[in-house]
Amino acid sequence: MTGDLLWLIAIILLLIFASAFFSSAETALTAASDARMRQLASKGNRRAMLVERLRNDREGLIGSILIGNNAVNVIASALATSVFISILDDGGVLWATITMTVILVVFAEVMPKTYALNHSNKYALLIAPAVRLVVVVLSPLSIALRMLANSLIRKRQTDENEREEELRGMIELHGAEGDGDSRETQAMLSSVLDLNEISVEQIMTHRAGVKMIDADSDLDSLLGEVLASPHTRHPVYSGNPDNIIGVLHVKDLLRAIGRRGADEAPQGDGLGLLQNIVSEPYFVPETTLLFDQLQSFRTRREHFAVVVDEYGDLQGIVTLEDILEEIVGDIDDEHDIDLAGLTAQPDGSWIVDGAVTIRDLNRALAWQLPDEDASTIAGLVLYESRAIPRPGQEFRFHNIRFRILKRDGNKVTSLRLWSTRNA
Repeated sequence: MTGDLLWLIAIILLLIFASAFFSSAETALTAASDARMRQLASKGNRRAMLVERLRNDREGLIGSILIGNNAVNVIASALATSVFISILDDGGVLWATITMTVILVVFAEVMPKTYALNHSNKYALLIAPAVRLVVVVLSPLSIALRMLANSLIRKRQTDENEREEELRGMIELHGAEGDGDSRETQAMLSSVLDLNEISVEQIMTHRAGVKMIDADSDLDSLLGEVLASPHTRHPVYSGNPDNIIGVLHVKDLLRAIGRRGADEAPQGDGLGLLQNIVSEPYFVPETTLLFDQLQSFRTRREHFAVVVDEYGDLQGIVTLEDILEEIVGDIDDEHDIDLAGLTAQPDGSWIVDGAVTIRDLNRALAWQLPDEDASTIAGLVLYESRAIPRPGQEFRFHNIRFRILKRDGNKVTSLRLWSTRNA
C-alpha cells in the first residue's frame, strides 16, 4: 500500500470524524434544554450564553451544520471511491458505496446522535465554541442558500396558539413522568395558562350566594350579620340590591365603633356609621379574563370586585383569593367551611345545591363537567336537557346521573348526583 493511499485513508477517517461532529452538534444544540441554558446563562456561564446565541438563529445554525456535514460526507465518499477503484478496479465503486454507507450511518450518524441526545446539555456546552467558528466561516454560503430557500418556500410563522400548545404539552409530559409533587406542579402551571381563557363569570360567587349589607340596617342588625358571616368584606346596597354603594370591611367597622366608644354609639343607627367607612365599589364586567383581572387587582391594590353584566346589573363578586385558588387550589383558613351545598350520601351519591358552581364541584370531586355553557350545576342541567325539569326527573350526561330533588318556581334548587364512570 503506497504512501499516497495511506494519506487518502487518513483523510477519509478525518472526514468521517468531522461528519460525526456535525451530526452530534446538530442533535445536541437542538435537544439541549432551553430552561437549563437560561439558568446557566443567568449565572454568567459564557458557554451557555453562546449556546443561546446560536439557538436564537436556528436557521443559520442548522444551515451551517448541514452544509458542513454534507460537504465532508461527499468528499469522504469521493475519496473512498477513488481508493477502492485503485484497489479493486471497476468493482471498487460498488464496494465504496456499501462501505461508506455503513460507516457513515453507524459511525457518523447513529452513534454520535445517540450520544449527543443522551448528554445534550453537557455536550452542547462543550462544542459551542467550535460550532460558533463553523457558523462564522460558513455564514456567507448559509445566508445565500437560506435566501434561495425562502424565495422558493414561503416561510410559515409560528403563532402564539401553537407556542402555548407546545408549552402545555411540555407541562403534561413533566407531570406524567413525575410523582405526586410533579403532578401538583403540572396542575398549577396549567392553571396559570388557563387564566387567559377563563372569565370572572366562571369563578365568581353568584349574587344568590353573596352576603350583602343593607345600608339602612340598624347597628345591632349590622353587627349580627357581620359576625355571622365568615367573610371580611361585604357589598353594601341601598334600597335595591343592584344598587351597590360601597364595600364594607369588617376591620373598618370595628375600628369605627371603637373610636366612637360604646356609650357614644347610637343604638339603632348603622347608616351614619356606614357612610363614613365603606370604600368605593370596584365594578368589573363578567367577561373580564382572569389574567386581566389579576393584573387589575395588583395595579389598584384591590382584593374585591363587584361583577356586573352588560346592563350593569349585579351578577356576583370576585376576589383575589378566588383567582389565586384557580392556580394553587383551595386556600382554606380557620373560618372557611367545606364546599357549601355539597353533601355526601352513604350510597356514594351527592346531594348538591343547584347554585353550586361547576368549577367548584369539579375541584371538590375531581370531575370533568364542562363549564363553557353554564356556570352552575343547575344551569348545566337546564342547558343539557333543554327544559325546566320537574322533581323526580333523571338525566345522564358526561358520565354523571342527575336526579332533580327540588324546584322553586323555574329554579332547580337541589339535585342528587351519581358518578356512572365506573358503574
